Amino acid sequence: MTTGFTVFDTALGACGLAWRDDVVIGTSLPSGGEAATRAYLLRRFPDAVPGTPGPSVRAAVDGIVALLGGSRVDLAAVPLDFSGVPEFNRRAYEVARAIPPGKTLTYGDIAHRLGMPGSAQAVGQAMGHNPFPVIVPCHRVLAAGGKSGGFSAHGGVETKRRMLVIEGALADEPTLF
Repeated sequence: MTTGFTVFDTALGACGLAWRDDVVIGTSLPSGGEAATRAYLLRRFPDAVPGTPGPSVRAAVDGIVALLGGSRVDLAAVPLDFSGVPEFNRRAYEVARAIPPGKTLTYGDIAHRLGMPGSAQAVGQAMGHNPFPVIVPCHRVLAAGGKSGGFSAHGGVETKRRMLVIEGALADEPTLF
């Protein structure tokens, strides 16, 4: 099985995606430029080689580009490899994947939907370890009271805010957080 990766331009900068057998195994938000994104993917997937993705993965790349460009694209059908992802995190990611563009939930909302109302902090930890940012839209998950919470991608909370503004979930006001 060959692991492939690609780096591609979006409205936020160079994003990346790795795959195996036409299934996405990881994504990357911009990490400070194309070279930094490439280096990040190679640290995560040292056996990966640059390549041209097959149809399912190409659709994922096109969907990410469109979504970050302002289109309301649903990426819920993109095939993801959850092997190695803890069960709790996988369940939290499934709930997050159901959040449509332009909408948000809180960590507590996801905890309730999982039937575990006291686990908001664990949901936050899961989102912080999301191996599939954008496809699993952890940026749509906020802290209580609509506060941003954290965001582990390059650019931190400002990147999260920009993504939510692009999707129409927030007005373009930097003071919202």
